[in-house]
Amino acid sequence: MKEIDAQSAASGSDDIGLLKELSGSWDWHIRRAVALNPHTPVDILSQLSRDKVPWVREAVAGSHRVPEGILMRTVEDNDGFVRAAAANNPRTPPETLETLASDDMIDFDYTLSKNRYLVKESAAKNPRIPLQALKALARDRDEHVRAAVALSPKLTPDMVEKMAGDISWLVRNSVSRNPNANPGVLTALAQDRIADVRAQTALNPRTPAESMAALAVDRDWVVRFSAAQNISASKEILEHLSKDWAWKVREAVAQNPNVTPEVLEILASDQDQSVAKAARTRRHKP
Repeated sequence: MKEIDAQSAASGSDDIGLLKELSGSWDWHIRRAVALNPHTPVDILSQLSRDKVPWVREAVAGSHRVPEGILMRTVEDNDGFVRAAAANNPRTPPETLETLASDDMIDFDYTLSKNRYLVKESAAKNPRIPLQALKALARDRDEHVRAAVALSPKLTPDMVEKMAGDISWLVRNSVSRNPNANPGVLTALAQDRIADVRAQTALNPRTPAESMAALAVDRDWVVRFSAAQNISASKEILEHLSKDWAWKVREAVAQNPNVTPEVLEILASDQDQSVAKAARTRRHKP
């Protein structure tokens, strides 16, 4: 079997015999594809959970079909990426997540030139993590761990308010996306000194109208671009943004479902071709 055919079969085949054969392939990419295949039987997943290549075991640890017994084996794996995948798995029990929340496995992120605590971050993002473990991670010294916590829908109102004042803009940025962020928190974040935080707040459909009005005239065009994309942006705000000097902002207005036919008519003749095209396309949508 050609390598490309084997890869395709490993990923999508429901032939148990073929999957069993491919699970013994010399190529770990194919074995990993078998582990990711939703049709792979439990006995093959069990075999692959002991694979010599960690990326194969990592695929097993992240599988939503893997039985708890096999999943617990990956939780105790000596490779941190495998444990991180297990921490991210929604089938992982709460008590196990509490243990993984104290896992200090570190990987160097070359894009950021800093260490990342991947297991802790994954555990923080798991919806089954106990609140007490989440509270402990909210006090973690690493900003990326706290930023992962700040995204959790399990945060209590007082935790949201406290994290909204975090020294790290990454954490505040995550809070602006949290479903439990109240109008007061979003109003404060709309005035953040970091443009990325204001831009993320401008995207939130629950940001109060008064704050949206301020964000629509923000000095940074990226913030105004976000405001133009907000599905809750008022017709008045969109009309104002339709005259923005930045073509990306006007294009976003043309693509917003709340834009009025009158504004679309004007934008359809915009001097920028991308804006005009977006407006003409939007006009033909029901």
